[in-house]
Amino acid sequence: MTILIEQPELSTMAEAHEENIIIDDEKMSNELVLDGGFLLPKPISEHGFMAPQINSYGHSFRNYYGEGARQKSVEELYQLQHTNQTYEFAKKMRGEYGKLNKVEMGIWECCELLEGIVDASDPDLEESQIQHAFQSAEAARKDYPNEHWLHLTALIHDLGKVLLLPNFGELPQWAVVGDSFPLGCAFHEANTHHKYFKDNPDNNNPAYNTKNGVYAQGCGLDNVIMSWGHDEYMYLVAKGNSNNLPPVALFIIRYHSFHPLYQTGAYKHLYSEDDVENLKWLDIFHKYDLYSKSNVLIDVEKVKPYYISLIDKYFPSKLKW
Repeated sequence: MTILIEQPELSTMAEAHEENIIIDDEKMSNELVLDGGFLLPKPISEHGFMAPQINSYGHSFRNYYGEGARQKSVEELYQLQHTNQTYEFAKKMRGEYGKLNKVEMGIWECCELLEGIVDASDPDLEESQIQHAFQSAEAARKDYPNEHWLHLTALIHDLGKVLLLPNFGELPQWAVVGDSFPLGCAFHEANTHHKYFKDNPDNNNPAYNTKNGVYAQGCGLDNVIMSWGHDEYMYLVAKGNSNNLPPVALFIIRYHSFHPLYQTGAYKHLYSEDDVENLKWLDIFHKYDLYSKSNVLIDVEKVKPYYISLIDKYFPSKLKW
């Protein structure tokens, strides 16, 4: 069933976007699609984000098996990650970082820390992570100008990469970046560089190497131990501090690097009904996360007032990390 709600003039949208004005969600809404009780707004395609066909190196996106500029180093990182990310390791890290006792600071302060961070697992981008954050957020803003929570989610989704910094434990890249995946059950072949799981101790542990492993069919992803990294850390931070984000935003933050989840349908036997619904937004989000990467840099100072207003709307001034 489709519910049509009167759309505002596109010129109004464009003007508001240009002036960094927050539009009241209740007063201005584009067409909504009611699909099994799940609301999905249609993007404003006339001013929308057009995903490029190739990355900044002239290659296809997420090409982990070609001859790209960073192919060798990226593959070496995945080998380390797949060998060392075990069920017990991830549980230990969740316990330690779930205490949120590392630092106290605001969201914008954390955004600024991304300036000196480069993701060694990314074959598509060698810019600092603050540029990736703003490229993602601005791409989402073009398609969905009224979904302010989505803009902010795109901005903060990778803040957990501060785990690479000394104040947060200075973890190795393999314990922070790269695709995420479930632990405690068999490693699905859809995972990037699946061959390197052969040296993971869990791969030979009968408690963890079957299809369901330690989980019940349909248990829901909330009950699954994921590989430890920036996704899981930022999810713990957002969940552990007061915020006004919708639950689906936390789902996006937690699973945005779990690429087999929405690209191949792997691990469906673990999904709950809520997971299936939330996947609809995650599928939308991944375009802005994966395909907004380019050498065309965002003027951070120009868009800063808009994102500061969103941070103030959804988060307290200080958070525990």
